Amino acid sequence: MLLTLCICLSPAIAHRLAAVPPIAPVASRIPYVVKSPQGERTDDYYWLRDDDSKAKRPEILAYLNAENAYTQAMTAHLAPLEERLLAEMRGRIKENDQSPPGYDNGYWYSTRFDTGAEYPVYQRQKGSPTAALAGVPIEVMLNGPALGKGKPFFSIGATEVSPNTALLAWTDDTTGRRISTLRFKNLKTGETLADEIPSVMESIAWALDNKSVFYIQQDPQLLQTGPVYRHTIGTPASSDVRVYNELDETLITGLASTTSHQFIMITLEGFDTSEVLVISASDPTQLPTVAIARRAGVRSYADHLDGRWVIRTNDDARNFKLVEVDEASVQNSASWRTVIADRAETSLDGFQLFNGAIAVGERERGNAVVRVIPWGKTPAPAQPFTIAADESAYAMSVVGSQDPASPAVRVAYTSMITPNTIYDVDLASGARTLRKVQAVIGYDRLLYETARVWAVARDGKKIPVSLAWRRDCYKRDGTAPTYQEGYGAYGISSDADFSSNRVSLLDRGFLLATAHVRGGADLGQEWYEDGRLMCKKNSFNDFEDVTDYLTREKFGAKDKVFATGGSAGGLLMGAIANQAGDKYLGIGLHVPFVDVLTTMLDETIPLTANEWTQWGDPREAAAYAYIGSYSPIDCIEKKAYPAMLVTTGLWDSQVQYFEPAKYVARLRAMKTDQNPLLLRINMAAGHGGNSGRFNRLNEIALEFAFFVDLAGSQ
Repeated sequence: MLLTLCICLSPAIAHRLAAVPPIAPVASRIPYVVKSPQGERTDDYYWLRDDDSKAKRPEILAYLNAENAYTQAMTAHLAPLEERLLAEMRGRIKENDQSPPGYDNGYWYSTRFDTGAEYPVYQRQKGSPTAALAGVPIEVMLNGPALGKGKPFFSIGATEVSPNTALLAWTDDTTGRRISTLRFKNLKTGETLADEIPSVMESIAWALDNKSVFYIQQDPQLLQTGPVYRHTIGTPASSDVRVYNELDETLITGLASTTSHQFIMITLEGFDTSEVLVISASDPTQLPTVAIARRAGVRSYADHLDGRWVIRTNDDARNFKLVEVDEASVQNSASWRTVIADRAETSLDGFQLFNGAIAVGERERGNAVVRVIPWGKTPAPAQPFTIAADESAYAMSVVGSQDPASPAVRVAYTSMITPNTIYDVDLASGARTLRKVQAVIGYDRLLYETARVWAVARDGKKIPVSLAWRRDCYKRDGTAPTYQEGYGAYGISSDADFSSNRVSLLDRGFLLATAHVRGGADLGQEWYEDGRLMCKKNSFNDFEDVTDYLTREKFGAKDKVFATGGSAGGLLMGAIANQAGDKYLGIGLHVPFVDVLTTMLDETIPLTANEWTQWGDPREAAAYAYIGSYSPIDCIEKKAYPAMLVTTGLWDSQVQYFEPAKYVARLRAMKTDQNPLLLRINMAAGHGGNSGRFNRLNEIALEFAFFVDLAGSQ
C-alpha cells in the first residue's frame, strides 16, 4: 500500500522573527552614470559588477556574503520545515534508477543513477534496432560520479559517439558558468585521450573518417558562440583549423550531423532569421557551402535523409510548414514541396526523420502533441495519426535523436499530475509499448487532479492556465494558497509537466497554476510575437489577469497568492512586483533578468547583442523608452512590496549575479514595508543552480519553505 502524506492547511500564523531581528545589509551608494544615445541614467549600485571570471573584488564578496548571512538569519526559523521538505523531495526519488535504453547505430544507450549518486553513469549495450543482444555485457562510457567527485560543480553536456562507435567525444563544465571542455575517450580500451580543448560550446559533430571532430569555440568575453573549428584526433588543439566564423553577433551558431550522417550542418539562428551551411561528412576538409540562405524574417530548420532535405520553415507560413526537396535543389526554394501546410490553429514545433515516417512535434490549444505521418520507405503508417492523450492539460515530445532504422518513435508524455511516461509508438501501426514510468516513491496519482482553464485578458485574449491540486486537501472555495508560475519569452512554451518536488505543495493544500502567458509560443507564433519587443507588457498583464481570474473564480485565496519565475520569468516577476505587488503574498525571483535597460545597452555582456531582436535595441529611442517603462530595477517605487526571495549564482553566464544584487539593494532602499526581502547567492554555481540531482533540492526547499510559512501551513 502506498503511504502518501496529506498535510492540509492550518489556520494562518504570523511570521515569526527572532527577538532582535537581523539587520539587513545596506549597500553603499556610489553614483555611476550609464550613458546611451538616448540620455544618461545614474546607477548607484553599479559598483557591484565585476566581470572577472575567476574572482570578485573583496568589497563585492563582503556584501554578497552579508546578504547570504542575512538570508540565513531571517530563515533560521524555517530550518525544520526546510529539512522536512528536503526529506520529502528526496524520499520520492528512486535512487537506483535507469533510463529506458534507446537504439542508435548498433547499440542501445542509457543512463543510470546508483544509490546516493549525484551524477549519472552513461552506458551502452550492443544490439539490433529491435532489441539488445542477450548476454552481451553493458559497457560503461562515462562514470559521472567518478568524474564529478570532489568538484563543487560538475555537469556533463554533449556526448557524441564516432560513426564507427569506437570513440566518444564529450563536454563537461566544472564552474557552472557554462564554459565547457571537450574531451575524448577510446571506448574499446577505456583510455581517456590526451586531446583536450577548453572553452567550447556544447555542440559536437563527427566526420565519417572517425578522426575529424567539429566544435564551436566560445567567445572568451561574451561566452556566446564563436568560430567553428575542426580538430583531428591525436593532434594538438593549437593546430585545429578554423572552418567558419559568423560576424553577425545577433546570430547564434549551432552544429549537428544530419540524420543521414552525410552532412555536418552549421546553423546560424536569430530571432528573425536563420541560415544553414553544410560540409560533406565524407570530406571534412571541404569548405562549408550554403544550403539554405538567410533571409530577413525567415527561419528554417533542416535535416537530411534518403537523398532529400526536409525543412521546417516560416517562409510564408506564420506557424511554420514542413517541406521536402531533392538534395540537389535545396538552395532553390521554388523546388520545395509541401509536406505539412501552415495552419492557423496548430503550430509546427519540430520533427524527426525515420526511414518510413516523420514524427512531428506540434502544439494545439496550448498542449504539445506528437503526430506521425507516412514518408519514405516502409514501414509506414497508412494514414497520419496523432498520439492520443487522456488529460486536458499535458505535454508530449519526441525523446532524443533516434536511429532512422528504428521501427518505433520514442515519445514522452507528462502532465502536472502524471509522472514522465515513456512509450515506443510503432510507426506502422501506431501501437504503444510502455517503456518506463518515472518512479515517484509514495506518490498515488489517483489522489490528484489536473485541468485546463482559460482566463480572459484585459484585451480580450484567452490565456490558457494549467492547474493541479490534491483532491482531499483542496477545496475550490477561495481559501487555498496558489503557487503560480510563468515564463513568457523567446517563444519557449511553458508545458504542463510533472515535478515530484511540487507534490510537497499539493500535499499542503496548494493549488498549482502555470500561466501560459504571451511571449511563449504556447498558442503558436502569434502568441510569441504578441509578447516580445514593443508588445512585451502583454506578458506581465496576462500573468496578473490570470491571478485575478483564479481568485475571482475562487480557485484560490485572494490573500495567499505566490508567484514564481526564473531568468526571463524573473523579469516577469520583477515587473509583476512593480505593477501589481499587492496581489501577491510572496514572490520568488530566480536568476532574474531585472536590469533590462542597462544590460541591453552593454554589448560586452553575454547575450546582449543577439537579444536585441527579442527585447529591442535601446540605442533607438522607441525601444529605450519602452524597455525603461517596464525594466524592474528602473520602475521600483517608494511603496509597499510583498515578501520576496531572490536567488542567483555568482558564476551565472546568462543573467550576471550583479543584476539581482543591484535590484535587491535598490528595492531595499526604496520600499516602505517591513516584509522580508531576501537575496540568496549560490557562490559555487551559475544560471542552473547546483549540479547533482540531490544538491539542487536545497534551493527548491528554501523557496517552498518561504512560501509555506507565509501561507500558514506546516
